Amino acid sequence: MEYKPIRVIISGGGTGGHIFPAISIADKLKQLNPKTEILFVGAQGKMEMEKVPAAGYKIVGLPMAGVQRRLSMKNLMNNLTVPFRVLGSVAHARHIVNEFKPDVVVGVGGYASAPLLWAATGKKIPAVIQEQNGFAGMTNRMLGNRVQSICVAYEGMEKFFPADKIVMSGNPIREVLSQPATPEQKAEGIEFFGLDPACKHLFVVGGSLGSGTLNHAMQHWIQDGCPDGEGVEVIWQCGKYYKKEIDAFMEAHSGIKGIRHYDFIGRMDLAYAAADVVISRSGASTVSELCAMGKATVFVPSPNVAEDHQTHNAMALVRKKAAMLVKDSEALDDLLPTALALLHSPDKMQQLEKNAEAMALRNASQIICDEIYKLV
Repeated sequence: MEYKPIRVIISGGGTGGHIFPAISIADKLKQLNPKTEILFVGAQGKMEMEKVPAAGYKIVGLPMAGVQRRLSMKNLMNNLTVPFRVLGSVAHARHIVNEFKPDVVVGVGGYASAPLLWAATGKKIPAVIQEQNGFAGMTNRMLGNRVQSICVAYEGMEKFFPADKIVMSGNPIREVLSQPATPEQKAEGIEFFGLDPACKHLFVVGGSLGSGTLNHAMQHWIQDGCPDGEGVEVIWQCGKYYKKEIDAFMEAHSGIKGIRHYDFIGRMDLAYAAADVVISRSGASTVSELCAMGKATVFVPSPNVAEDHQTHNAMALVRKKAAMLVKDSEALDDLLPTALALLHSPDKMQQLEKNAEAMALRNASQIICDEIYKLV
């Protein structure tokens, strides 16, 4: 296929699960042809307005907001303004499309994706959407009949989208997390975190902001004196939001050895490499990375995401014996015992690693870019 220079708008965001796949797609497009022009469109005040420029791309913000499902006066007032913001965003999106004149538009889900793709497809500009989750988001479901191609990461997405438009691509992931760690990389990870190579290693990760559930489960286990924790060391990303609380907690339990806690870990590749077992939430990008790395994982799906996406993501692996799952409501008592039992079950670990790696789709960005070029 000839990768000529093209003009592309990539729209969406709101969370890292939307933003980082979008940046991966942009990076691949620029790799295929450095002369390709890319414009991002996001929602004002959302994290893409910071993350996208940091990755080297221009972004325009729409005055978009989503409907808040939790009942409160603040959310009620927000919801009353949503229709007006949508109308304003669609008008602004039409202006952006007219000015930039894209050959194709790409939607990755999130608030800004809907008005931009609605405006573009209304002008007969070809469009691709990328759905990261096993349960399609509302924005992408709404756009499914208007676009030409729908790139997905899970089987069975025909219940959300027209079957003839679906392309199994997987989720774009960071290159550094696209292959299982070598023994040399595992040794480097153990040295980087100051761990004992004779121990087994558990990695607990709740995202950059942290997870209260995972942190409370860890605190509960530590307060119990880390029963059955003999010969186990832990790398624990507690999150920036919980940093002060966990710092104080660990200082009060300074007699407990073998636990390395961090608010944020920049070298996720080395953390994954060092870990024998991972405890994690089950956002779409995280699940894809863990499959690519071939990690034995205990997922704790967040109950606080729209339409229970994370449970659907995790269950896609659990059904194929590629991961384990502990419910958020049961994590306090069951999470660490489940993970430790797995650490001490080499056969079970090996089965999960093998089956997880078998589900990995490592060339997602290339597949999605090829779909983009087919439309152009």
